[in-house]
Amino acid sequence: MFELAIGRATAPRCALLVGAHCDDIEIGCGGTVLSLCARWPQTRFVWVTLSSEADRAAETRAAAAHLLAGTHDPVLRVETFRASYLPHEGAALKDFFETLKTYAPDVIFTHYRNDLHQDHRVVNELTWNTFRNHLIFEYEIPKFDGDLGVPNVFVPLTRAQLQRKTDILLECFPSQRSRSWFTRETFEALARLRGIECNAPEGYAEAFYGRKLALAFCAES
Repeated sequence: MFELAIGRATAPRCALLVGAHCDDIEIGCGGTVLSLCARWPQTRFVWVTLSSEADRAAETRAAAAHLLAGTHDPVLRVETFRASYLPHEGAALKDFFETLKTYAPDVIFTHYRNDLHQDHRVVNELTWNTFRNHLIFEYEIPKFDGDLGVPNVFVPLTRAQLQRKTDILLECFPSQRSRSWFTRETFEALARLRGIECNAPEGYAEAFYGRKLALAFCAES
């Protein structure tokens, strides 16, 4: 598969990660975050989780600390919008998204537009509404609803990166361990499927939807 590579010389100044709930960012793009942090140590990562209770806030703070370790001046914001009611938060949620403009992100990771969870969808809508001229990648979350689609952007993961991601999920989110789907097998299965689709070197990948991508072809030296 033909690859478009972004190296250290073209690393973004700021990367914004947005999730509706604790563990969304970790599940949707945790492996990619590990990869990007290793490749872009000078990039400022801004992590935003919108809905959380006190115990779960501690969980996502711990997970984010592991995933963002070694990066320059990361920002972690864990907010308290009411879970499952984000579409009804209206003006308050819109006002909050406006505050994220101050970080001037170059690349953004957010929820998939056609996710069947209402909170996820409204986060996607507000991301696109707020950042109209940005590079945005939409991540996927496996769930009971069965809303997986056909992504068009892939980030290959090493076996070590995938294991690190799943270790963090299982260690940092004890509140979710009773859920039948919250297992190492679930996260590895989806990564293996996406790895097949992009012919990943070690067989694993995370997948995204890149709806607007502008290609700049450099002149030959």
